Amino acid sequence: MADRDLAQCQAANLSPDWKLNIAYNAALQAATAALAAAGYRAAREAHHYRVIQSLVHTIKADESLIGQLDKFRKKRNIGSYERAGAVSEQEVKEMVALAKDLRDEVIAWLKKNHSGLL
Repeated sequence: MADRDLAQCQAANLSPDWKLNIAYNAALQAATAALAAAGYRAAREAHHYRVIQSLVHTIKADESLIGQLDKFRKKRNIGSYERAGAVSEQEVKEMVALAKDLRDEVIAWLKKNHSGLL
């Protein structure tokens, strides 16, 4: 699902708000996969926040990655629920790069720790 979203978030006819939303979802799917591979599932309350925070325990993500992803979680909420046009193309590029990096880190972690799931 992360690969699908990474491909679709780069469609030319989408607004930056939607591109960021889709790229963010790719990162969230990768983080959710790591959490599931470790045998856990995030509670519904504050689901996205919990999945992001779980990365420190699953793939041993550093605080800067978690902080950057949480920043985009907040930005996505603004674009999805409060105000259209709040996302720049530069932010989209940053979110896409972050999602790709996270997907790659999760895949490497899975190969090392849960190769039977791949």
